[in-house]
Amino acid sequence: MSSGMPQARTLREVLLESTRLNPAQLEEAEKRGEESGEGLAASVVDLGLLSEEEVLEVQARQLGLPLVSNLGPDEIDAELIERMPIAFAKGHGLLPISRTPVGALRVAVSNPYDTESLDDLRLLYDGAEIETVLTSKRRIVAAINQVYDRGGSSLDTVVEEASDDFESLATEISAEPQDLLDSDDDAPIIRLVDSLLQQAVKDRASDIHIEPFEKEIRVRFRVDDILYEPVEPLPRALYPSVSSRIKILGGVNIAEKRLPQDGRIRLKIAGRDYDVRLSTVPVANGERLVLRLLPRTTEMLDLERLGYTKKQLEHWETLISRPNGIILVTGPTGSGKTTTLYGSLSRINRPDRNIITIDDPVEIQLPGVGQIEVNHKIGLTFATALRSVLRQDPNVVLVGEIRDLETAEIAIQASLTGHLVFSTLHTNDAPSAITRLVDMGVESYLVGSSLVAVLAQRLVRMLCPRCRQAYEPTPEALAEIGVRVEGNARAFKPVGCSQCHDTGYRGRIGIFELMVVDDALRELASQNVDAKRIKHAAVQRGMNTLRTDGARKVLEGLTSIEEVLRATEDEGVVAQI
Repeated sequence: MSSGMPQARTLREVLLESTRLNPAQLEEAEKRGEESGEGLAASVVDLGLLSEEEVLEVQARQLGLPLVSNLGPDEIDAELIERMPIAFAKGHGLLPISRTPVGALRVAVSNPYDTESLDDLRLLYDGAEIETVLTSKRRIVAAINQVYDRGGSSLDTVVEEASDDFESLATEISAEPQDLLDSDDDAPIIRLVDSLLQQAVKDRASDIHIEPFEKEIRVRFRVDDILYEPVEPLPRALYPSVSSRIKILGGVNIAEKRLPQDGRIRLKIAGRDYDVRLSTVPVANGERLVLRLLPRTTEMLDLERLGYTKKQLEHWETLISRPNGIILVTGPTGSGKTTTLYGSLSRINRPDRNIITIDDPVEIQLPGVGQIEVNHKIGLTFATALRSVLRQDPNVVLVGEIRDLETAEIAIQASLTGHLVFSTLHTNDAPSAITRLVDMGVESYLVGSSLVAVLAQRLVRMLCPRCRQAYEPTPEALAEIGVRVEGNARAFKPVGCSQCHDTGYRGRIGIFELMVVDDALRELASQNVDAKRIKHAAVQRGMNTLRTDGARKVLEGLTSIEEVLRATEDEGVVAQI
């Protein structure tokens, strides 16, 4: 239907005839629609008289338009999206879908009476005839978010546009950096930075690295803990503009190039909110920029998705529901400790519990929880913050990391006086956490009496489900991960495809080593014995090591033998699985 087709009957008449609405209700809706400028259809929904779907059905009957209930990304022509400004599409609730056999433009609309927007759309697509179909604005926005990366130029195209214009950008380098906010010449740079962020989100990257060298800029994404280059190196002349744009977004001093700086950017990409942490460090050829992307969503805090077995999860939920004691999560940087801790807090976060966290910095926002950010410049350390937090009547305290004796002692005293304390340590396995606290200077009897459990964890890459290949591993290969099986065993190996950037892996999952401190282990801790004896006793009492848990995930087809070997150290424990 063309946007100029005359309407045989008014919407009011059709609503009165085919719905449960009475004249008084319609009069109220019309009055509200005139005052707000939204129109009758929107007012009927706003007043709760009819649902959006019911109004759409009435409009479809009134105007003789087809009603679309499913609008998936596969049904949308990518070439049409490239010409469509996404802000315009979201603002007006419309989206080009496809071309008809006669060349008309098929457009999904949520407001069929908005003829001005359809006229603008016709001009944008070279005067094409428009055929409209009806759907809800919610479906249109969801479809836009799913195909947003098709809506603009690809990253390679944006890089090419910016590179073509690098000579004119180079002449602006000597100008005041503040001019970058207002200069139209820097639009290619703004698009380049935006495209880098969008591509990083699309590729599930956790970090963006921008590194200046003498003749080029190298851009790398970290995906599943592995760095790769999404684009060819950029011309060096682009660096000052790219650097200044990112520093402006991060709210740091763009004139300061001699000292490291930290900033924060809040973004919304494809309908999802992200916190981006910016770190700048001066290097030989400029400043090295690293942006860490942190999605502001509770999905990542779902413990089931982290890789726990049912038995592990049951044990862990019992432990985190205790009223007091210390629970530690250990592992190297980037092993998912913070995600595990915040996922645990989200499980016990209730109105009857006062939960306070102390972080450096706050990486995950958790509603209903008091979150304190450490600030060493003003003397707000973990220890000073923890001492003050204990006067805030907390039930649960999370200390981002136990780094020194003072913090350790305060945390232990807090656990002994009726508080549940969560924290992290950098150790290779769970038993080593006990000896690490003793090495810090904590009395061994205090460690034994306060420590409830230690969870060691690593992240291993998951095999791409699309291209993984089954094979029969040799007994020697299985023995390397501590597995002895009777008969034939089946495992999978990485192959590589377009979905996993030819790596053979897509996503990561945790492997865990949960040591529950019972009376026997508590006695060993009080005797100040070494970590090997504690580990041996814990394994005898049923603790699965990191490698044992990794081996189980190998046999389940989730990861590969090579990944488990990469993520774990030689433990010398053979498991019968």
